[in-house]
Amino acid sequence: MKKNEPGMSTKALWAGEKEYLAFGATQVPVVHSVSYGYDDMEEWYEVAIGQKEGHIYGRNTNPTVSAFEEKLRILEGAEAATSFSTGMAAISNTLAAFLRPGSRVISIKDTYGGTNKIFTSFLPAQDIHVTLCETGDHESMISEIKKGCDLVYLETPTNPTVKITDVKRIAEAAGKAGVRTVVDNTFATPVNQNPLALGADLVIHSATKYLGGHADALGGVVCGNREDVEKIFHYREINGATMDPMAAYLILRGMKTLKLRIDRQNENAMAVAEFLKTVPFVEEVFYPGLPEHPGHRTALEQMRGFGGMLSFSVTGGVPAVQKLLPRLEYANRAANLGAVETVVGPTRTTSHVECTPEERAAMGIPESLIRYSAGIEDAEDLIKDLKQAFSALQA
Repeated sequence: MKKNEPGMSTKALWAGEKEYLAFGATQVPVVHSVSYGYDDMEEWYEVAIGQKEGHIYGRNTNPTVSAFEEKLRILEGAEAATSFSTGMAAISNTLAAFLRPGSRVISIKDTYGGTNKIFTSFLPAQDIHVTLCETGDHESMISEIKKGCDLVYLETPTNPTVKITDVKRIAEAAGKAGVRTVVDNTFATPVNQNPLALGADLVIHSATKYLGGHADALGGVVCGNREDVEKIFHYREINGATMDPMAAYLILRGMKTLKLRIDRQNENAMAVAEFLKTVPFVEEVFYPGLPEHPGHRTALEQMRGFGGMLSFSVTGGVPAVQKLLPRLEYANRAANLGAVETVVGPTRTTSHVECTPEERAAMGIPESLIRYSAGIEDAEDLIKDLKQAFSALQA
């Protein structure tokens, strides 16, 4: 952190809001207007072509949404930011803005299921070539970059096996090759990791998850250099995946406690991961905070915290999962993550429901893998809850 720069908690509360306050309000208002009127025709024209700050039409920009974008821009240390209706809209629009038939993308095998489907089905159908490297095999990835590509896409930690990629190392190789590096930072959040500071060109978030934190609003955001973000914004404003102002308000409100929530979720996830290591029915625990995790050393170097997400596989396969999860009292069984409440679910019905069992197996995702998003409950209660749920398997 630079000298005299406010800390993350302070920025999460105050950053980017002042110019969007109105009528003496201390909170950013929700502006539901679709259009914005001008009496001065020349001013209207200047705003319309981007020569002057202002708003024209809700599909393009909105004051409440702009406040959310500005806060994320500051938290990620970016020149610019633009938002979307969902996290997947942020990912798909970013890829579409830079790729054309004949382009080549290099990524990792362990991306979120929806992202993986874009790489394995949608992009190849558009004659866009995709090379998926083993996650963590940096030498292989760098070798592929040297062969030539148009974009490098990373997700770290990954969903759901929380594998780690060395952002600095890969971004440096991509930079030497003259190509952009895009990083999905959803699991880490700006509290735990800033990919732009590690050399990435663009950083993506599903704002639905940790940024909002309350499982009540959908959204996505991309941050990076001004030229790239403006290109993505133009693609989005024409194609229409616009963030709703009410969603922007809810996520803004949630972000005020971002640092407090993430700190607690970091602690809880570590406590749960360490407990799960002692459970006989647990085959493997995936969490970068554990010293035995393959990406632990890299995580120590590029992250300030290990995150609230972990996963674990249990003996007994799917039947064991079906017996275990319904017994949990302090966990929502749902296809979400990053909320203040703990959320659990088998990856076969959450992150990688789009994939076949064979595709999941190829990515190292067993059918008995459970994704666990630690909330802000008392860690002792989460562990007690897990203990009583596992007693069902013992019985």
